[in-house]
Amino acid sequence: MEETIINRVTQSGLMTFDLEDYYPKGERELYDLKQNLFMELILKEKDFREFLKTHDWEQYRGKYVGIVCTADAIVPTWAYMLLAGHMSEVAEMVVFGSLEQLEIKIFEEIFRKINWEGFQGQRIVVKGCSNASIPVEVYVELTRILKPLARSLMFGEPCSTVPLFKRKS
Repeated sequence: MEETIINRVTQSGLMTFDLEDYYPKGERELYDLKQNLFMELILKEKDFREFLKTHDWEQYRGKYVGIVCTADAIVPTWAYMLLAGHMSEVAEMVVFGSLEQLEIKIFEEIFRKINWEGFQGQRIVVKGCSNASIPVEVYVELTRILKPLARSLMFGEPCSTVPLFKRKS
């Protein structure tokens, strides 16, 4: 007599939320304004404006760009604004901050566009393993969004989860 194997995970009614399903393709790049500083100390406006005119902005087409300055220099706000203005014409997204801060901003935009109604009253597992580098802040924000909606919220894989929250009946 042959025994039938039952997949209890698929029968459990769990809804898996995989952040990697929402992770947009596209190269991430960090632009360091330090390269535009004279002796890594000061920004010369005339030189900077000339750089902006002659720089190949096409290299940022479709990319996600974070702008930083790693030099210990006082950089005027308008310099970042000018860079962002040029890059935003070709880049998918431009933010002030590190690559991690860039990922957080990317997911903030994604979360704004999701219709969350389908998660109401569901038993949700936020998938834990990912090939993408997703900051912890994104998981925290996802928890904040899903907790008021979910019947229960777990982290991990459907076959092995860590309970985070369960609504009282």
